Amino acid sequence: MNDLARRAQIAAQDLDWLHALVSDWELLADLSFADLALWAPLPARHSWIALAQVRPTTGPTVFDEDIVGTVRAGRAQPLLAAAVKEGRVCREGDPEWRLGVPIRHETIPVCHDGRVIAVIERSTNLDSARTPSRMDLAYLKAADDLAQMIAAGLFPGPASSPAHVQSPRVNDGMLRLGRSGKVNYASPNALSAYRRLGLTADLTGRELGPLTARLCASTSPRDDSLMLAASGRALLETEVEANGSVVQMRTIPLVVDGAAAGALILLRDVTELRHRERELITKDATIREIHHRVKNNLQTVAALLRLQARRTAVPEASGALHEAVRRVGSIALVHETLSRASGEVVEFDDIARRIAAMAGELSAPEAKITPKLTGGFGELSAQVATPLALVLTELLHNAVQHGLARPGAPATGTLELIADRRRDRLAVTVADNGAGFPDEFDLDSTSSLGLQIVRTLVESELAGTLTISGRPGGGTNVRLDLPLPIADQTRLTQALAPTLAPRRLRARLSSSLIPPQTPES
Repeated sequence: MNDLARRAQIAAQDLDWLHALVSDWELLADLSFADLALWAPLPARHSWIALAQVRPTTGPTVFDEDIVGTVRAGRAQPLLAAAVKEGRVCREGDPEWRLGVPIRHETIPVCHDGRVIAVIERSTNLDSARTPSRMDLAYLKAADDLAQMIAAGLFPGPASSPAHVQSPRVNDGMLRLGRSGKVNYASPNALSAYRRLGLTADLTGRELGPLTARLCASTSPRDDSLMLAASGRALLETEVEANGSVVQMRTIPLVVDGAAAGALILLRDVTELRHRERELITKDATIREIHHRVKNNLQTVAALLRLQARRTAVPEASGALHEAVRRVGSIALVHETLSRASGEVVEFDDIARRIAAMAGELSAPEAKITPKLTGGFGELSAQVATPLALVLTELLHNAVQHGLARPGAPATGTLELIADRRRDRLAVTVADNGAGFPDEFDLDSTSSLGLQIVRTLVESELAGTLTISGRPGGGTNVRLDLPLPIADQTRLTQALAPTLAPRRLRARLSSSLIPPQTPES
């Protein structure tokens, strides 16, 4: 919508208002049983351009095609011009016949800061006209009140959320409150929602605020926001929990001709949804506790191995036990991070820094080598993080113990860990300027247990490739090229979502997003 609005020379503050309106105008479409199209004038061309449209979920659509971006000549749109000139809802004129179907058009001026900045065209398919039910009349009365508020610059309102994707819809359940806070109308779904909260009588004629407070009295302390929402006095979204059920509530106070006209309350039973969310929270906490216990058990194993190494007189056996301690410790690092995380995902940069610090501690204190970290790993799933932590532990340890070691002297030189994260791949390089591998070195026939572990993990567990090469002037480059699982690719895309949000919002505002739903009967 932004590009189309620029063509109409709409100011930034007015565009923000239109964004808020379009994010919430599906409510008006459903209550009106009508299609809505947002039009803005093109003064230079004496015409109108369609900025956005939405279709109703409560009735048949008028526009099967997408009209966003359509330009209409100004002289052929008298109702649009009248709405701007007179600042009122215009309903004059006979229905338009299109393919044998009568279509009624109305225009609603969109007012902001005392100015009409655009016009909503409300188009109703009259082919399905029938004797209106009490629910139809309640919907249409609420729609007219909302239209008056739009024309007066009172809707969507300064406190509105920029998007109401998770809010209750008209079909979920609707209550209409009068000026006194009493229920004038309750749709069948709204009445069913209150029945699940424990109501045994009818809703019509009852004061909703005190009634809702009594239903919740036995389950939770009095909530001021709940009372404000249930009494229709504030633009709020909240939840009512009672009798083992949870009902989401959205309140829209109505102001018509400068006076309070009651409120519109939308309700949705979200009991099962909240139940599943709580189950997920419980499972997540259980998984974190499991990781915490695994970490503790691994640390116990490492302590026992370290104790055994101190009691072993054979240097080779002691060294092998110390290497086992280091490997167990790298796995414990991953599980320690998982025990603090909210899911099976770890921020691997912190793990890499800790592994690098462990490798640096292997060098002598007077010439301690601190590996340099370049780039970033980002968030990785546990299935990638655990073997990768082991691989980096082995490679950094090998570089310090062998590549940078000097006979009879402390290890010296530089050691660098480089990570290059792309959408679907992760490249990791461990580089040192040490002695390097001998000319006759062959990875396939090496007897080094550490390198065998690295190769097995990279090729079998991570489905990647391992490349070892010399560096000009001495030293070694060990490169890992790893494909990322789909879940980690998606996670990286979500991390970049803030930069893509404006583009997605424009796409959402310039299209009809409302999925088909079954109208409430």
